[in-house]
Amino acid sequence: MAPTIQWTPDGVVMIDQTRLPREESYVTCRTYLEVADAIKTMVIRGAPAIGVAAAMGMALGALHADPERLDEEIETIGATLAATRPTAVNLFWAIDRMKRLYASLRGQTAGQIRAALVREAQQVYLEDIAINEAIGRHGAALVPDGKTVLTHCNAGALATAGYGTALGVIRAAIAAGKKIDVFADETRPFLQGARLTVWELMQDGIPTKLITDNMAGHFLRSGRIGCVVVGADRIARNGDVANKVGTYSVAVLAKENGVPFYVAAPISTLDLTLDTGDQIPIEQRPASEVTEVFGVRVAPENTQVENPAFDVTPARYVTGIITERGVARAPFEESLPALATLKG
Repeated sequence: MAPTIQWTPDGVVMIDQTRLPREESYVTCRTYLEVADAIKTMVIRGAPAIGVAAAMGMALGALHADPERLDEEIETIGATLAATRPTAVNLFWAIDRMKRLYASLRGQTAGQIRAALVREAQQVYLEDIAINEAIGRHGAALVPDGKTVLTHCNAGALATAGYGTALGVIRAAIAAGKKIDVFADETRPFLQGARLTVWELMQDGIPTKLITDNMAGHFLRSGRIGCVVVGADRIARNGDVANKVGTYSVAVLAKENGVPFYVAAPISTLDLTLDTGDQIPIEQRPASEVTEVFGVRVAPENTQVENPAFDVTPARYVTGIITERGVARAPFEESLPALATLKG
C-alpha cells in the first residue's frame, strides 16, 4: 500500500479515502487551502494523519506566503487548518508545533524559514511512523493468542502516516507469532470499518471479518473475542476517550462481558488541559452521511438527523491506554501525566 500522505515537489499527496475501496486514487494538494479542504471533507482522516496533514499544510502555506507578511499569513494558515475539524487534538498539536518553530526562527530569511518548516513537517511524518511502531510493540503483549480482536472505525495505516495505532497493535501481535484474526465493525455512518479497515487488513493478508455495528454485543458475549482495540481522537486527563461514534457502546458491551478494552493512541492525542471527556468538543457531520449511502437515499425526504462524529467513552470502561511510551492504566489522572512527561 502506498503511503497515506507524503510530501512531494508537486505538493502534499494523499490517498483519497472517500473513494476506497472501490478506487485507489490520490489527491495532490498544492496549497494549504486544498489541504484544509481535504481534512474537512475526509479525503484524509484519522487523528494522527490529520496532524501530519496539518503540519504539511503549514509548510505548504509558508512556501507560497508573501515574505513581507509572513507573521500575518502564518496565523491565517494556522487558523484555517484549525477550523477544519474540532475533535481530533492532533490537528491543533501539529499546528502549535509548527507555529512554535516559526516563532523560534525570527530574524532568519524567508527562504531559511520555509526550508525549516518543510523539514519539520517531514519530521512529524517520520516520527508518526516510529511512534505507531512503538505503540504496536507495547500493545502486542496484551493481545491474547488464538483469539479474535474486535476493532471499531479505522485506526490503521490510513489513519496515520503509516503502520497504525490500533491496527499497529494487531500487526505487531501477528509479527510476534500470535495466531489472531480480526472482527471489524462496519462503523456507520461513514463506513470506515467496512471501507478502510477491512481493505487495509486484506492488503496485509490478515484474517478479517466484517460485522455490522449492532452485532458487536452478540460476538462479545460469545467468548470468541479476546480483546477490543480502538484508536482515539482526544483523551482527557482522567482517561475519558473520544473516538468514532459507537465506541462507547462497544466499551460498555466489552465490560459487561469481561473483555479487555484497549485504546491505542500517541502521546499527542492526550489533552491534559481537559479534566474530563465532557469538555471535549464533538464534531457534528452533515445529515446526508446518515440519510444516504454513496449518494443513494435510504431515508425519506426531509428526515431530521443528528450526526455526531464521535462519542466519549468514560475511563471506567477503559482497561488500558497504549502509547509509544508504555501502557497507562487506572488511575489515569496519575498514569497519563506520568507518561506525557516521560522522556523518549
